[in-house]
Amino acid sequence: MAKATASMNTKRPLEGRVALITGGASGQGRAIALALAEVGASVAIGSRLKPKARRDDGMDTHWPGADELEATRREIEAHGVTAIADDLDVRATESIDRLVKRTEAELGPIDILASVAGVGLIQTVAGHPEDKWVDLIDINLTGAFRAVRAVLPGMIERKWGRIVIIASTAATIGERASAAYCASKAGLLGLMRCVALEGAPHGVTCNAISPGYVRTGMLMATLRRELELGITAKTAEARIAEIAETYPQKRIIEPEEIGTVAAFLCREEAKGITMENITVAGGSLW
Repeated sequence: MAKATASMNTKRPLEGRVALITGGASGQGRAIALALAEVGASVAIGSRLKPKARRDDGMDTHWPGADELEATRREIEAHGVTAIADDLDVRATESIDRLVKRTEAELGPIDILASVAGVGLIQTVAGHPEDKWVDLIDINLTGAFRAVRAVLPGMIERKWGRIVIIASTAATIGERASAAYCASKAGLLGLMRCVALEGAPHGVTCNAISPGYVRTGMLMATLRRELELGITAKTAEARIAEIAETYPQKRIIEPEEIGTVAAFLCREEAKGITMENITVAGGSLW
């Protein structure tokens, strides 16, 4: 079992810490898991797996399979840390509690939470199916609340904790036909601020990272959906090139960049950074 104490190793400053990442099998979650492992943290990842996601048809996301989940676990352990991986549905409190209990039993008390699990949906407000609205909010916003609620008391008791919530530039910039997604991400910023205030007297920080376009399976799913709906006539790769041209840096963000920022926020040196929304979008507003 990992011992959750601060490390004096400057190359592995999170050695002895235990991290839990929701949506950790792919995309930004995978990048954060690997970045934390690289600096010494033991890592538990949970993701909703493809065979069990059929009721989410219509959502834009990347549903990993069990093989991808296991491959990510092996990549994490290649950094010389212990890792566990499991199916996780953030809509279900019992699913989160089960992974939390397994993590604590096999790795130790949870010091770090990265809440990454999320989906998108292309849909206007007019004519928006209520069940899709409720489902997206349940995954993106309430799912993050459930994960935070499960680990925050222990962090407060132990007087140390780091919580990183993946929001989006969509939290502050509206986009036609993305109402549920924008609303969920704006809600995450409100949640982050309240958690930061609650944890502040107890050595617990909470911050949000708001990426712009990031090269992930979820982005590819969204761009393919645009083509299917006739919003664009361009392929996903052509759309990525088009989007990159609108960015001041003429590129979109890579998942590893989000991982690096998240890992820094979890270091002891970042203890003064809390209640912040950090935009990583290459100078772009969206």
